[in-house]
Amino acid sequence: MKTLIKNGMVIDGTGRPGFYGELALDGECIESVGVAFNQACFDQVIDAKGKVVAPGFIDTHSHSAVEALSHPCIEYKIRQGVTTEVIGQDGISTAPLPRKHVAAWRKNLTGFDGDSDKIDWDFASVHEYLKIMEEGGVGLNEAYLVPHGNIRAAVLGLDNRKAMPADVSNMQAELINGLETGAFGISTGLIYAPCVFADAAELINLCKVVAKYNGVFAVHQRSEANDVLSSMREVLAIGRKSGVKVHFSHFKLCGRKNWHLMEGMLKLLDEARAEGIQVSFDQYPYVAGSTMLSAVLPPWVHEGGVDKLLTRLTSSQLRRQIVQDIENGLPGWDNFIDFAGFEQIFITSVASEQNQDLIGKNLVEIGQLRGKDVYEAVFDLLYEENNAVGMVDFYGEEYHIKQFLQRPEQNVCTDGIYGENPHPRLFGAFPRILGKYVREEKTLSLEAAIAKMTGKPAETFGIERRGKLRAGYFADIVIFDAATVADKGTFAKPKVYPVGIEQVFVNGRQVVQHGVYHTCLAGKVLRK
Repeated sequence: MKTLIKNGMVIDGTGRPGFYGELALDGECIESVGVAFNQACFDQVIDAKGKVVAPGFIDTHSHSAVEALSHPCIEYKIRQGVTTEVIGQDGISTAPLPRKHVAAWRKNLTGFDGDSDKIDWDFASVHEYLKIMEEGGVGLNEAYLVPHGNIRAAVLGLDNRKAMPADVSNMQAELINGLETGAFGISTGLIYAPCVFADAAELINLCKVVAKYNGVFAVHQRSEANDVLSSMREVLAIGRKSGVKVHFSHFKLCGRKNWHLMEGMLKLLDEARAEGIQVSFDQYPYVAGSTMLSAVLPPWVHEGGVDKLLTRLTSSQLRRQIVQDIENGLPGWDNFIDFAGFEQIFITSVASEQNQDLIGKNLVEIGQLRGKDVYEAVFDLLYEENNAVGMVDFYGEEYHIKQFLQRPEQNVCTDGIYGENPHPRLFGAFPRILGKYVREEKTLSLEAAIAKMTGKPAETFGIERRGKLRAGYFADIVIFDAATVADKGTFAKPKVYPVGIEQVFVNGRQVVQHGVYHTCLAGKVLRK
C-alpha cells in the first residue's frame, strides 16, 4: 500500500521550523519527504491542506501493561495521536512474575495497570510477556522497562529487607534477562512496595547493568514534595556513580508549602547537565496526579505486600499508629494527605459494587457519606476493596507546569491509569499541550511541542526509526488541525475523546480516518 500525504504543514519532530511538503509512504515506512510526487503512483492520496503533519506521539510513561493484553486496541491513546508508549512503569508491572507471587502481585498491581481474568498471567520472564503481546497483537507500538519491584520480589519477596550481595547478583541476572530480551531500561517507584525498601547502593548496582546496555533508569523518586531536593540528589548520584541515563518520571512539585523549592529543583537539573549526567524527565500537563489510594499510608504498612497491609488495617492499635504517622509525618516519606489535603483527594475507581457511590467523591465526603471519621472511612474503604482503589490528588501550581514544559530535559507523557473515573490525562494529555499550551497560552512553539512529543522521547529512550519524519523511518504519523485540537475531558467527566486529531497512521496503517477510529492491531512490540 502506497500513500501520499500532500499539502500539509510538515513538522518533522526535530524542533526545526515546519515546511509545506509531501510524504510518500510505502508499506510500513516513510519512503521519502519532499514535494511534487506523481499522484498516479499511489494507492491513496490524503489532502492535508490546512493541517499539520507530524510524527506519531510517544508516551514515555504509560500504564497499559495489562490493557495491552486484555484490550489491545487502546483507542484512547491512539485517538489523542499516541502511536508508541513505554510500559512497565514505577517499578510495578507485569513481568517478570514468578508463579508463586502471582496472586499477591496482582493485588499490588491493580491500582497501577489494572487486573484482568481474561489473561493467563503466565509470564515468568520479560521474554514470555512480550511474546504473548506479539502473538495477540497490539494496537500501538509497545516498549517495555524492566520493573525493579518485580525483580526485587522475585529475589527478596515483598518484605522490607536489605539486599545482600548475593541478592543483588540475582536481581542483576533477572535484569539482564529482561534487557537481553529487548527492554529499554529499568523503572522504579521509590514510594511503592517493594521498591521503597531499596537503598541507593542496590539501585546503583542495578543501574550499572542498565548502563552497559545503554538503557534508561526511569524513576518515580522518593519525594516529589517536602524532600524533593534530597530525593533528586539521590537519583542524580545514582546516575553519576553508575553511568546510567536518568529519567525522572512524571516530574512535579507537590504542595503549596513546597513551592519555594522550585528554584532549587531547576538548579539541580542545570548542575547535572553541566556535570555531564544524562538527565531527562517526562511530565503530564495537569496540576493533579493519580495513583493508588493506599499511597496515603506510611511505607511500613506496605511491608510484606497487600495481604499484610489488609491485616494491619484490622488492628485498631495499628490504625492509631497510621493516623499518628500521617499527622506527624515520617522522614523521607511523601505524605499525600499533608501536601494535598483530604478535600483534594478524590476516588477514581473501586472494584466492588457496594462502593460505586464513592467514585468522584473526596475523602471528606466519603467520611460524611459513611458516617465515619475520615481516617476510618479511608481505612475501611481500602480494606473492603482489597486495596483496589484509585485516586486523583490535586497538588500543583499552573506556573510550575509551564516552567517544566519549557525545560530542555522535558518530554510529554500521560501517566494514564485506568478506572471508572480516570484522570483526564488518559484521554487528553497530548492534545492539551497543543491546544492550551501552544495555541492559547503560547508557552511553547508548535515545533518545540511536537519535538517534545516525538523526537525527544525517541532519543531519550533509544527508540530507533521513530519520532521523526524521515525516509526509512516507520510511518507513525499524526495529522491534526492546529486551530481546533484540544482535550475535552474534565475531572468530572474524563472519558471524552479530544478534537482535532484527524488522521493517525501506525506502521503505515491508517487507524484514525477523519477523526474516526478503525479497529486495527497495527502496532509492534518494540525491542531495543
